[in-house]
Amino acid sequence: EGDLLLIHGTGDDNVHYQGFERLVNELIAQGKTFDMMAYPNRSHGISEGEGTTMHLYRLMTSYLEEHLEPGPHPAEASRAPQATSFLGRPLYPPQPAVETLEKYRAAKSRWQATPEDADAIIWYGRRAAYLGRYDEAIRMYSKGIELHPDDARLYRHRGHRYISTRQLENAIADFEHAAWLIEGSEDEVEPDGMPNALGIPVSTLHSNIWYHLGLAYYLSGDYERAETAYAQRAASSPNNDALVSTAHWRYMTLRRLGRDDEACALLVGITPDMEIIENSAYHQLCLLYKGVLDESDLVEEESSSSNAAAAYGVANWHLANGDVEGGTRMLEKIVAGKGWAAFGYIAAEADLARMRE
Repeated sequence: EGDLLLIHGTGDDNVHYQGFERLVNELIAQGKTFDMMAYPNRSHGISEGEGTTMHLYRLMTSYLEEHLEPGPHPAEASRAPQATSFLGRPLYPPQPAVETLEKYRAAKSRWQATPEDADAIIWYGRRAAYLGRYDEAIRMYSKGIELHPDDARLYRHRGHRYISTRQLENAIADFEHAAWLIEGSEDEVEPDGMPNALGIPVSTLHSNIWYHLGLAYYLSGDYERAETAYAQRAASSPNNDALVSTAHWRYMTLRRLGRDDEACALLVGITPDMEIIENSAYHQLCLLYKGVLDESDLVEEESSSSNAAAAYGVANWHLANGDVEGGTRMLEKIVAGKGWAAFGYIAAEADLARMRE
């Protein structure tokens, strides 16, 4: 696991170059990705030749800067904190799954082969983010924006990870710019990095930009602008999954604005028999708001992000209906758990932070 840089002098008479080649061949056989540098005719100390020593140290320094997080590494985490919560707590990435690491390395290798390709940049960033390496993802998207300043996808993905790291002003700026870039353009299906059970993508570039812009406004407490963004997203919702996710956040936004009749009107078309592929938590919440389901009817999902969304929806429903004590207790339970990158978790944090001001 991790990143590996191999350096060797081809004229090394202490550790022979043939041994280096055997190691490289074994790494290839094991399917491991790595970086390597061979210095022609240099001995064990790799010091011969004009500029060699400076080149060697620059190479190693550059590699460490790219692959090692700055600052101290806490004993309880293998990586540096990726963000600070709205409540002042450092947030560490989770222990990565083997399959997620492998996909990350494959995406990184593709980017290394084609470093200016926008798709390669986006997938490298997405795979880094799935590991909880949000700083790395943001740096990658920023590099991509330097190369492709008119590609709305890069602003959309960087904005998402600005939300993950609680940088709401930056997120809003990215999504507003992305919305300007897509004006008058044809929408496109956005491929899933973590596909649902049916393998059918349920979101598009345009709908994701408006959805996340609405969320960033909502988290910052700007409910008027959140409603405007969600209304725009509702107009571009391509399917039932997008419909229920938008209705859920828009319902809560309108309730906070005191526009209860408009909030209830959103739910008219939400029915129990709707075909939902992946947003079942949002579907159930809409049916709860509508009075079709009871709180005890909500089904716990396998996904921690879905559970956080459901828990936050119920907590907010209690708050909107006057149960401040019960709703607050639910918010505190959410932030005491895991899955700090889930939108429901972030929203619970934001609400509690405002309550404590």
